[in-house]
Order: sequence, then C-alpha cells, then structure tokens
Amino acid sequence: MDLNLLFNLANFFVLPFWLLMIFLPNWEITQKIMKSYLLFLPLIFLYIYLFITGLNPNSIETLSNPQLADLAKVFSDPTITFAGWVHFLVLDLFLGRYIYWEGQTEKVWTIHSLILCLFAGPMGFLSHIITRTIQLNLFNKNNTSVEVS
Repeated sequence: MDLNLLFNLANFFVLPFWLLMIFLPNWEITQKIMKSYLLFLPLIFLYIYLFITGLNPNSIETLSNPQLADLAKVFSDPTITFAGWVHFLVLDLFLGRYIYWEGQTEKVWTIHSLILCLFAGPMGFLSHIITRTIQLNLFNKNNTSVEVS
C-alpha cells in the first residue's frame, strides 16, 4: 500500500479523538470512547507493520546501539520515519487521554494542555502538571476552613 496514503490516514485517524477530548469532554460518548484502549489498536498494528517492514541488518544494528548520527541515517528511510511518526501519534494520544481523564476525575481545566499535547506531547503534559498544581492548590486553599479559637 502507498505509504503516503497510510501516513495521511494515520494522521486523520487520531483527529476525532482529539476533537472529542478538546471540544466535547463531558459528552457521554466521548467518555465511553476514552475509557477504551481499543482506539489505540489500529495505530499499534500499523506501527508493528512499519517496524517489521522497515527493519534490515543496518537498522537493527543502529537501533540496538543507537548513536545520533547513525539514527539520523536510519530515519532517512521513509518507512522508519513513518514508524517513528506513528510512535509519536500513539504516545501523544495516550498522554492526551491521560490528561483528559485526570481533568475529568479531578475537575481540572485541560483544553489548553490537550491542544498543546496534540502538537507537542511533552509540553502539553508540562502544561497540565502546572495547571493541575495551580488549580488544585487554589481550590484547596479556597475550601479550607479556618478555625477561630
């Protein structure tokens, strides 16, 4: 199958999940979908396919003892680059799902962290950690009763 077509399909595949978490976080269908790990399976199987078909003696050797310059050469192969991209898609979506669920259970504002996670996973996670810390600390301070003696 055409790698460019698969690449575009993989990118489009994750978008509905991100849109649901960002724009319809409290919708029952969003919550039901996000409870399942099934949403990851198509991308995981695609990753396995790309990983296996991209392997050759050179890439196996490089991946078993990675050096930056050698990795750059291995990732010049479109199949391996695509596998790496699917790796990002899966892990960023998984991280976004974590942020989403923590926001749902702890009533933490997540829209900005999810948008950032969609484009730059680790920065979105940092945004969530900061937001969660600030919001929970402010919330706890505002709801702490003061005893007067």
